[in-house]
Amino acid sequence: MQVRTMEASVHGRYLLEGPADAPLLLGFHGYGEDAEAQLDRLRGIATREPWQLCSVQGLSRFYRAKGQHVVASWMTRQDREQTIGDNLRYVKRVLDALAGEGRLSDTVVATGFSQGVAMAYRAAAKSLAGCSGIVAVGGDLPPELGSDPDRRWPPILIARGESDEWYTAEKLESDERALAGQRAELEAKTYACGHEWSAEISEAAGRFLDRVRRA
Repeated sequence: MQVRTMEASVHGRYLLEGPADAPLLLGFHGYGEDAEAQLDRLRGIATREPWQLCSVQGLSRFYRAKGQHVVASWMTRQDREQTIGDNLRYVKRVLDALAGEGRLSDTVVATGFSQGVAMAYRAAAKSLAGCSGIVAVGGDLPPELGSDPDRRWPPILIARGESDEWYTAEKLESDERALAGQRAELEAKTYACGHEWSAEISEAAGRFLDRVRRA
């Protein structure tokens, strides 16, 4: 048996709201969620000045178990490298579309929750010409991005829940070591919650975005 792959064209989905002349907050949801879930998180971040919100939905859609609600995933381990490339090209096309509409600010912060954290890191490293910051909640740094000592990251906020069994304290420590080796400006905190984006995390994200905007 021969296993082959074939490139195919599919349509993605993203949600956009907020003033076109504001800085851009780019969001990536977790596994089994939709773009609305991450948009709600972005809406819950209180900042001193408004941001434009863009929530991108994963290309791999499926129905949530025992229901008709459509959710998505970013990738699985199958054909991993090809899927990473597909996702990065997709995000770049979203950004190109925003630029064509005059909505792509010089200040762009990538945010992710759970599985979407890897997408936030990848978008910052590969799809954005210049990223101003990263908010990573409940997810780890992709292994292919943590081994280059010459990589330069924008300021990063990492948040995890104290009882989070997926993004463990050990994974956070591993990410801190990798990012310190790349001389990243890093703020990493653990909050009294589980595998979730809590109100306290939203408050920390708001303070982080205000600092990014003033920089």
